[in-house]
Amino acid sequence: MASWLESFFKVREAGSNARTEILAGVTTFMTMAYIIFVNPDIMSKAGMPFGPVMSATCLASAFATLLMAFLANYPIALSVGMGLNAFFAFGVVLNMGISWQTALAAIFTEGVIFVALTLTRIREEVVNAIPTSLKIGISTGIGFFITFIGLQSAGIIVKNDAVLVGMGNLKSPSALLAIAGFFLMVILEARKVRGSILWGILIITALSIPFGVTSMPSGIISMPPSIAPIVGKLDFSAFWNADFWIIVFTFFFVDFFDTVGTLVGVTNRAGMLDKEGNLPRAKEALLADAVGTVAGAILGTSTVTSFVESASGVEQGGRTGLTSLVTAILFLLALFFSPIVAVVPPCATAPALIMVGIFMMMSLKGFDFGEWTDIVPACIAIFTMPFSYSIAAGIEFGVISFVIIKICTGRKKEISPMMFLLFLVFILKEVFF
Repeated sequence: MASWLESFFKVREAGSNARTEILAGVTTFMTMAYIIFVNPDIMSKAGMPFGPVMSATCLASAFATLLMAFLANYPIALSVGMGLNAFFAFGVVLNMGISWQTALAAIFTEGVIFVALTLTRIREEVVNAIPTSLKIGISTGIGFFITFIGLQSAGIIVKNDAVLVGMGNLKSPSALLAIAGFFLMVILEARKVRGSILWGILIITALSIPFGVTSMPSGIISMPPSIAPIVGKLDFSAFWNADFWIIVFTFFFVDFFDTVGTLVGVTNRAGMLDKEGNLPRAKEALLADAVGTVAGAILGTSTVTSFVESASGVEQGGRTGLTSLVTAILFLLALFFSPIVAVVPPCATAPALIMVGIFMMMSLKGFDFGEWTDIVPACIAIFTMPFSYSIAAGIEFGVISFVIIKICTGRKKEISPMMFLLFLVFILKEVFF
């Protein structure tokens, strides 16, 4: 079986091996397993039952990640997008007064549009049209963004009403364990220990138990809740309503460019872009994402998208779809072993995100710091992502500034037609939405 998997996923051609890919898949799962419990908690605010949403989250994540593995052969995992699920619950259902059934119908519609655009290669052209300098900026910006998420998750950076953010209580057990986990991972990585991030997560999880940060589960195996109350409950009665299409556009815009940013950032860090800076098999990767969104809506959960946490598996050496296959299998197992998955505390995964952020910031070495018309748009993308808490916003303002600066410096020929089109789309979006 191991031999067949290595052959099917072309593991050796990618410069990896089965053991490395498996460790990478486990690492990716560990850093994104929080979604299994966080997503149903958010969706329950919209009136959806917690248990069924938890099952739907695992199933949608496994299905979409399997598609990524077998269609695109990339080490990228997918699950329900954070931020998009919050918009679903608080922006659409609670604020606009729209039922969760109608919101799911909007996500399904968005997914179908994605599938159509992917089959016509439009999404692939968008990915490949982004210039190399912006690709580096996106990759680095995601590094800053994911580091910020890790620092928040550890309780090291917290909300401060006076200056927006500030230092947390570094004497708390969670913060101390996260800091210890970070240095442990750095030391292991410096000593070339295989699976340094995964070992760090496991050791800090074990230490968290005596410190009272987490606790051993009362049981190990539990039957997954039925998804019957939410599966296929899409309501298209508001299809011709203007509000319905505003919701579709919002989900569409954020999902589109979050996915583009994640694919570009993670694959650039993994060295998967070709000599022209294009992403091979971009169509297949985007199709996995689009079909995953459609399936997720049918199963009963918010938009499914590529996860930036996939970078943690890439940094552990994952280079093929075998990494994604392992992650998908673990999502399926989580349906029955959710008590064990729940033991891993945020302070154990937070340092992993910080480590990944550092790895992704290394993309800066590819910058030509003497070319202002390239570096400034890239830096705008870098700064916007963590400060706006949005990958999509980083891409948007990076593209807008790129086009404006190139035109104003007499270098219009360096702007591709697709970049001009993206510029117009972003401007119209800011004006009308």
